[in-house]
Amino acid sequence: MAASALGCTPADLAAVEEIVRKAGTSFARGMRVLPPDRRYAMYAIYAFCRLVDDVADEESPLADRLPRLDQWRDRIAGLYAGRTQDALDRVLHAAINRYALRQADFDAVIDGMQTDAETVVVAPGPAEYDLYCDRVASAVGRLSVRAFGDGSADADRVAHHLGRALQTTNILRDLGEDAERGRLYLPADVLDAHGVPHEPDAALRSPGLRPACRDMADRAEAHFREARAAMRRCDRRAMRPARLMAASYAAILDTLRKADWREPRIRVSVPLWRKLRIAARAAIPL
Repeated sequence: MAASALGCTPADLAAVEEIVRKAGTSFARGMRVLPPDRRYAMYAIYAFCRLVDDVADEESPLADRLPRLDQWRDRIAGLYAGRTQDALDRVLHAAINRYALRQADFDAVIDGMQTDAETVVVAPGPAEYDLYCDRVASAVGRLSVRAFGDGSADADRVAHHLGRALQTTNILRDLGEDAERGRLYLPADVLDAHGVPHEPDAALRSPGLRPACRDMADRAEAHFREARAAMRRCDRRAMRPARLMAASYAAILDTLRKADWREPRIRVSVPLWRKLRIAARAAIPL
């Protein structure tokens, strides 16, 4: 641990890192390419997203969860007014000040989590789908690119397109898991174009599901291309984590393409050897 990262205490940094570690993802390893100040800023952003998502995903009644999401809105507003209450607040506050993170992006993340908390999303309209992707993915990207080291308009374009590419890939990978929860995130216009019913279980059995998923994969790949084009106009070093995420998720999408959604309830995974090759190549400029 870098004791001076963001000017925070070792105890506060350790507390935030522990939230990330307990999440049990590969996120922490991916952020090791960053210098300490930026790495702990990203840990704090991830911890915020994780904790808000935990509220949205709880089995407790909606009436209990919505006030807690409102508390997160108040908590974020407090950070911009200089009020902190715990280690995460203090590290987030330092990151906000150091990297000019925007309150609207934090609020958008909370709004996206609230959508999942209060709505069983089934076949959203095109505008609803795009807004959902913006809130749960691209808003996180807009926070991240600043922590990575680039706050330019082109970096925001990376966040816009990469967020949509990643979220669409997640949706295409998690069809079975989402259906078990009564959810179907594929947009209505794509389902209708292929005669896929809007009921989740029926959709997974429909012969039109596979071509619908191929269409969505095409959309994701278009967003990946736009994100990579925007990355070339950004600070090369700052975009290293974005390149890693793009390459990792493009590999997932490629694996999904090869499986062709023949068994949509089975969640595909990328082989370890391919993950290691992607990590090695992420340092190579595009």
